[in-house]
Amino acid sequence: MVNMAEVLSIHEAHTGVLDIESKFDITTPSELSEAYTPGVAGLAKLIAADESQKKAYTMSGKLIPVITDGSAVLGLGNIGPAAGLPIVEGKALIYKNFADVNAIPMALNQVSVDEFVNSVKAMAPSFAGIHLEDIAAPRVFEIERRLSEELNIPVYHDDQTGTAIVVLAGLINAAKVVHKKLSELKVIINGVGAAGVATAKILIAAGMTKITLIDVHGVVSQNDDRYNSYQRELARKVSQAAGETLDDVITGQDVFIGLSDAHVLSGEQVAKMGARPIIFALANPVPEILPEEALAAGAKVVATGSSQWPNQVNNVLVFPGLFKGLLASGLKHVDMALQVQIAKALANMMTDPDETHIVPGVFGKGVVSQVEAAVLTYAKQHKEGS
Repeated sequence: MVNMAEVLSIHEAHTGVLDIESKFDITTPSELSEAYTPGVAGLAKLIAADESQKKAYTMSGKLIPVITDGSAVLGLGNIGPAAGLPIVEGKALIYKNFADVNAIPMALNQVSVDEFVNSVKAMAPSFAGIHLEDIAAPRVFEIERRLSEELNIPVYHDDQTGTAIVVLAGLINAAKVVHKKLSELKVIINGVGAAGVATAKILIAAGMTKITLIDVHGVVSQNDDRYNSYQRELARKVSQAAGETLDDVITGQDVFIGLSDAHVLSGEQVAKMGARPIIFALANPVPEILPEEALAAGAKVVATGSSQWPNQVNNVLVFPGLFKGLLASGLKHVDMALQVQIAKALANMMTDPDETHIVPGVFGKGVVSQVEAAVLTYAKQHKEGS
C-alpha cells in the first residue's frame, strides 16, 4: 500500500514533482544577447513572417499541456480543478520520465463548454498538442470534438482514448487465456462516462457487439432521456442483455469491465458469470471488486488499474509513447483505426499471455517505443494512402 506520509513528504519537499530546466546557460553578456534581447527581436520578426517557424525555434514545438478541471477523476469523482492538479502533474512527470516529452500541468475552472474551448484555443499557440484529463462527460465529448476540429494540433483525451486502447489490448490477450473468441465475448461495461463510451466504441471497432452498458440508473436504454445522447447512441449499436440492473444481466456474461466506483461488483455476481470469467476492475484507488474476492468467486483473469496487483490495465501504457509518436510524425488526429492499431501492438508484446500477464508491465522494456512505432507506422501508411 502507498505510504501517504511519504507521498506528502516528497511532494512538499519539492513543491510538487516538476521543475523547469534551462537548456542554455547565460554567463556572459554575449550569451544574454543571444538568449534574450536583442537576439530574440530577429527571431520574433522571423516568426511574425512565418508563424510555422515557432515550432523549430521555440519550446512550442515540443510542449503539451495536461489540462483538467477535476470534474471526473476515476474513483474520486468531481474533486475540482485544484485537487486535480496533483494528477495532471504526475502525468506530466510520467511524460518526461518515460518518453522525454515535455508537458506542463494546467487546471481550468469548471466553466461552460464554450469558455473551456475558447480558453484552450487562446493559449494553443504555445503548444504542439493538447492532452485533456479528468473532465466529465458529456461535456468532454463536445470539448474534444471542437478542439480537434478547430485546432491544427493533436487533441487527446487520456481518460477516453488511452483507457480504451489498454482495455482492448488486455482483452485481446485475456480472450486467448480463457480460450474464447474475442468477437463472441459477452461484455458488461459498468460506468459509461468518458472512459466507458470510448471503451465501447473501440470494442465495437474491434468487432465486438455483445455489449451491455450500465450506468448510474442501470442498463442504458436508447429511449431513456436520463442518459445522454452519446450513451443512447451506443445502446443502439450493441446487443444488450435483457434486464435493468447489473444483477439482472450479470448471469452468463464473459467479461466485466468496471470504469466506475469501488465495491460495485460482488463475488456472488462473479459466480453467476459464464465459464472462466474475465474481470477488469479499473476504478482507482479502490477497484469495483478486490482481485482476491473475484478469483475466489471463479474469475480466471483479473485486471485492475493499480500496480498493487498483476495485470495493471492503465493508460500509462499508452499516453507517453502515443504523444511521442504524434510529435515525431506530425499526425494531427488520433482516429479509431490508430487506436486499434496501438492496442494490437501492445497486445502483441505478450507472446505467451497467461492469467497474470495479459499486458506488458508499466515499466516493461520497449512499451513506449512499441506505441511510438505503431503511431509512426500508421502515420506513414496514412500519408502513403492519402
